[in-house]
Amino acid sequence: MTENQQETLYRSLYRIRRVEEEIIRLYPSDRIKSPVHLSIGQEAVSVGICAALDPADIVFGTYRGHALYLAKGGDLNAMMAELYGKSDGSARGKAGSMHLIDLSVGMMGTSAIVATTIPQAVGYALAIKMRKQKTAVIVFFGDGATDEGVFHESLNFAALKQLPVLFVCENNGYAIYSPTRDRMPDVNFCERAESYRIPANRVESGSTVEIRDATAEALEKIRNGNGPQFLECLTARWRDHVGPDEDRVWKYRPDDELDDWIARDDMARIAGELPTERRNEIHADVESEIAEAIAFAEASPYPAEEEIFDHVFR
Repeated sequence: MTENQQETLYRSLYRIRRVEEEIIRLYPSDRIKSPVHLSIGQEAVSVGICAALDPADIVFGTYRGHALYLAKGGDLNAMMAELYGKSDGSARGKAGSMHLIDLSVGMMGTSAIVATTIPQAVGYALAIKMRKQKTAVIVFFGDGATDEGVFHESLNFAALKQLPVLFVCENNGYAIYSPTRDRMPDVNFCERAESYRIPANRVESGSTVEIRDATAEALEKIRNGNGPQFLECLTARWRDHVGPDEDRVWKYRPDDELDDWIARDDMARIAGELPTERRNEIHADVESEIAEAIAFAEASPYPAEEEIFDHVFR
């Protein structure tokens, strides 16, 4: 990996982390009008995968979507304004944190309802194949989404039609507060994908670079017409399922489990490999950008009352 590539990965990881830390700081003030599902601890998945994408590739995400939105190039000003419920937000302040979208960079949207973007991504991939385009579709979902019937229906259809879609399971081990081991007798998600004859790979380390490389390998197969691929990435959320609290507050998970993930935080590892001066320059740039985004959100007006039903399907 070149020094420039390393800096790019670190900037993206640090930027996401600091944006969400500022969200935590602001949240008690009630200026943020939306529930938030934070990505802190899971940034390496979105950053690693998006580092392997072409600009034209399409992504669909989950309600824990800040990291994906930012890693794909989504507009930070629009994201912050959306969290504030302001009209300059990515959905004009009507959708909040769980429904981020930026069509200009191929960020097709996130959803508050578990697993709903999986069939949407498969439908998009079908359209791409019918148009004979080389674009790939990447859909992110948590381990909890694999409990839903639509997950299995989508994998089956994608395999049947040999669609250009990469299924990405962000396996943080919990569906809200229910550990995977309490929800299913077999926790091997790759075997689930392989049962539909979809090649599957698993990255256990949490390494941004390993995730990037595994993604690149899968995308090469997709672009060569080899059909859907499946990638499981082990990870851990450091904060509560929803909101700014620490994830250990409710005592549903062992402290040492979370401590192990924090100790091998990939952002900190990459930071330690960068020259101090360059790292500080990145920090200053990011802090300035975040301050501008917060100021933009606070200055933006709320949507006018008369537009409450605009852009709403009725």
